[in-house]
Amino acid sequence: MEEMTYKLCFYVPVSHVEQVKQAIFQAGAGHIGDYDCCAFQVLGHGQFRPLDGSQPFLGQQGEVEVVEEYRVETIVTAACLQAAISALRLAHPYEEPAIDLWKLEPLPA
Repeated sequence: MEEMTYKLCFYVPVSHVEQVKQAIFQAGAGHIGDYDCCAFQVLGHGQFRPLDGSQPFLGQQGEVEVVEEYRVETIVTAACLQAAISALRLAHPYEEPAIDLWKLEPLPA
């Protein structure tokens, strides 16, 4: 039986993309067959407005901030999932990083 696999997607400012990718790869994410450090990334613009009580890495409370960010997608097995997400959160500069997670179905033979 195949191990459960997930697609992990997150958004990270340009300044920290390599740091965060290396952290999740060291935690076991990004393995596909005989390859490691597998990921796809695309540059775009993210936006957010820090609210009262926040401690933003970028921007000021009450003001919308637009920043160049990468959307990074990779694969992670169930066995490495918690470690990869913990590593992502520790390496990411935002106090509330945007993270998406999808459970993947096995590909047909």
